[in-house]
Amino acid sequence: MISKYNIFLDDVRIPTQVYWAEIPKDQHYSVVRNFNEFVDLISLRGLPKFVCYDHDLSTEHYHDVGKVSMNYDNYKEKTGYDCAKWLVSYCIEKNIKHPPYVVHSLNPIGKQNIESYINSYNKTL
Repeated sequence: MISKYNIFLDDVRIPTQVYWAEIPKDQHYSVVRNFNEFVDLISLRGLPKFVCYDHDLSTEHYHDVGKVSMNYDNYKEKTGYDCAKWLVSYCIEKNIKHPPYVVHSLNPIGKQNIESYINSYNKTL
């Protein structure tokens, strides 16, 4: 069952500050800043109806922006990609699709990684 809430994952921004991605602005969002808050909220409230993903959730992630690939093994803090992978695992357990989402990250490789992972999973159902 999908709960009646939306998640906005970003380490610094709030939904009204994102003008480069098409996120529903007339909605209320539960803002989470990191992987643990993301997992805790979904574990408590269930699957959200919409998710807005940022990729870089820590200053350590900014060092790879603009590079050809992301070196996830070097990070101490988890990224939005880790959140997407966790939510896909959650969906697999419940045999449901990932909810509608948008990736508003300004990191093009991180954005592509999140979108590819979720889209690949959703195509299996």
